[in-house]
Amino acid sequence: MSAAIHDGLPLSFSRGYKMALIEMKSITKDYHLGETVVHALRGIDLQIDKKEFVAVWGPSGSGKTTLLNLIGAIDDPTSGELAIAGKNVQKLTDDQKSEHRNETIGFVFQSFNLVPVLSALENVMLPMQIRGASVAEAKKQALMRLEEVGLKDLIHNRPAKMSGGQQQRVSIARALVNNPSLVIADEPTANLDSETAHMVIDIMRELNERDHITFIFSTHDQRLLDKVKRLVRLEDGKIIQE
Repeated sequence: MSAAIHDGLPLSFSRGYKMALIEMKSITKDYHLGETVVHALRGIDLQIDKKEFVAVWGPSGSGKTTLLNLIGAIDDPTSGELAIAGKNVQKLTDDQKSEHRNETIGFVFQSFNLVPVLSALENVMLPMQIRGASVAEAKKQALMRLEEVGLKDLIHNRPAKMSGGQQQRVSIARALVNNPSLVIADEPTANLDSETAHMVIDIMRELNERDHITFIFSTHDQRLLDKVKRLVRLEDGKIIQE
């Protein structure tokens, strides 16, 4: 039987006047590969409040990316209940999910995912322009975000003329340009050396503390664990430690 609904949300998500940014209850995710079923997530219960700085830690194949894809409304759970920013994600249409992502979530990718023919400035402007912002407005906001991540002198450089750490900082600026309440970063330091990895995490943490942006990032890099305010450890699709 489906959960009772109150104001468009399952009652299990209601907690007085306080609503967590992310609520997951008994979440599972299965993938079918021919006749084989892969149980990527197995009964996840997780709550993340606004302003948190959370790392999802575990070995490859533990379910980290799958978990982030669900939180980012990129994929749907097989079973369970999922609410993000007060919205029951499973009830949204594809168009509504896309709008929800654009308004609420910024993404930082392991491989940076920058457009190679665009400059750093143009890459950061792009999400705002997709939402219909004017060139002047997008440029102003993009310049501010690039300065925040220490790249004001490289705004006209294309990705090929930038180091991996510089490209990842462009990616962070792009994730922030629409002023999201949540930033999701999948293995953001995997391709970086130790010094650059710590710098990137320090930038994310400073933005979390100053602007109260919620950050959730996945990692299997033990070098970063002392930088984290909250650690969620995954193994074989289950949370085994917080």
